Amino acid sequence: MKPILQNHTVPAYAKINLSLDILGTRPDGYHEVRMLMQSLTLHDTITLEVQPVPGVSLTCSEPSLPVDGRNLAYRAAALFLSAYAPSYGAVLHLEKKIPAAAGLAGGSSDAAAVLRGLNEMFSSPASDTALAVLGLQLGADVPYCLLLGTALSEGIGERLTPLPAAPDCYCLLVKPAAGASTKQIYTGYDALTETMEIPHPDTKGLLDALSAGDYAGLASRLCNVLEPVTVRLIPEIADLKETLYSLGADGALMSGSGPTVFGLFSSEDTAKNAEAHFLRTSYAPRTFLTEFYRR
Repeated sequence: MKPILQNHTVPAYAKINLSLDILGTRPDGYHEVRMLMQSLTLHDTITLEVQPVPGVSLTCSEPSLPVDGRNLAYRAAALFLSAYAPSYGAVLHLEKKIPAAAGLAGGSSDAAAVLRGLNEMFSSPASDTALAVLGLQLGADVPYCLLLGTALSEGIGERLTPLPAAPDCYCLLVKPAAGASTKQIYTGYDALTETMEIPHPDTKGLLDALSAGDYAGLASRLCNVLEPVTVRLIPEIADLKETLYSLGADGALMSGSGPTVFGLFSSEDTAKNAEAHFLRTSYAPRTFLTEFYRR
């Protein structure tokens, strides 16, 4: 099999969770989840070049990130080539815009973009389903990052249902400096549920709001069961949410296992003013003003 493209550049879109619910723990130790996922226009950019000899090499604009088998983009390239083009290799360059370890699926999105890009370069030998199967070997969010848009994610992330596009709005991401590991947060959730009742998302209400194009109904139902866990470790998250609401956000929530908090705004001017406020603060968290990505 020969490539039809020698070079290719692909975007890797960030995601947020409009909701995150945990239904229980599976026998294999994974948590059964139900999540309303939304991709954003904020994205990394990956440049791919096919080589006539096996092997993968990766460079990255962010010096703190690994560029070997610890990087999901690297692993995605190796996995795809092993399955579909074992006599070829690839050179990758990753231009990072999505912050790492932020609850925005930056690594999963990079992996999905590499799988999608290489598949296009080799005349699409893998179906969408086959790519998703490869992606699941890399991480639970990778199949969604292949699908993009608005979707319901169930199981451990492998069961995906495309949904009507969410109403247009502006999304302000605010990432504090502190972080926490995903494994630590999920373990903390299991411990916390033994001592207190955690509010769960109104998934039906969210789905109804999407079907109706009801922005206010969507913004008012944002919910993430992991938020109370991460807030105990990073109290600043609660302060960021409160500040977003005070600055005019119609809804605010922590994404994934955190620590990034996002606010939804119907007005671009209000969103820009909110971002300016955070940039003036002494602790200066990282901010990204973005919008919902549509398939």
